[in-house]
Amino acid sequence: MVAHSGLITVMERAARKAAPRIRRDFGETEQLQVSRKGPADFVSMADRRAEQTLVEELRKARPDWGFLLEEGGTVAGDPVKPRWIIDPIDGTSNFLHGIPHFAMSLAVQEPKPGSGGWGEITQGLVYQPLTDESFWAEKGRGAWLSDRRLRVSSRRDLGDALIATGIPHKAHGDLERWQKILDAVSPEVAGVRRFGSAALDLAWVAAGRYDGFWEEGLQQWDIAAGILLVREAGGFVSDFRGADRALETGQVLAANDGLQTKLHKLVAGAIRT
Repeated sequence: MVAHSGLITVMERAARKAAPRIRRDFGETEQLQVSRKGPADFVSMADRRAEQTLVEELRKARPDWGFLLEEGGTVAGDPVKPRWIIDPIDGTSNFLHGIPHFAMSLAVQEPKPGSGGWGEITQGLVYQPLTDESFWAEKGRGAWLSDRRLRVSSRRDLGDALIATGIPHKAHGDLERWQKILDAVSPEVAGVRRFGSAALDLAWVAAGRYDGFWEEGLQQWDIAAGILLVREAGGFVSDFRGADRALETGQVLAANDGLQTKLHKLVAGAIRT
């Protein structure tokens, strides 16, 4: 059994505490109270309850840490201590439509000394409550699915690669720009998939289920844990310019070392036209 830090234990315990209610609500999607917080951007009572449970459990363990929350926004903590970045249900639209593809995403972000800003992600967890799959990573200690070490895929030929993406939807993102990228990528690869959860997409890249992933317009809570998972599984993550600024820009391009440059050339070339 692989040994992980106390923080991963805290994160997994919090996720498992929130999971039973999420599973019950998922089984009763027609009864969920749903409100709109923007066009095609739904938030359910299940989302709010899950976030509340996660916050309560994490606060017990680290009462002086702050939060960046999908629903609750920024909650200040001790400025010299890390903060939690939390998405209680990444893939809410799937959840509300009865599609069993969504996950919790939890990450730890360190403060930048003396800057008042935020720096690297050091722990990440993506938990799928329906399959009980727990993808976790710690900086310098690898990426894992429960107690099994994860590695990105070893494919080197784009023609053999399965690539994931996210499609812009109503009031979110630039569909014309995305279409240009798709037109450049799809003829070169074995297939393109859109399942609707960036956190799980990145976890699946780390697990070698996907060979690569691109999407933009993402929020930090969507991708913080997933970026660390891919990197600790031996993969590479950049923004569309090839810079190490995916978390700041919300642009994510992820793949193994053999496909990252090839995929980047296709994406960068498409958005220059």
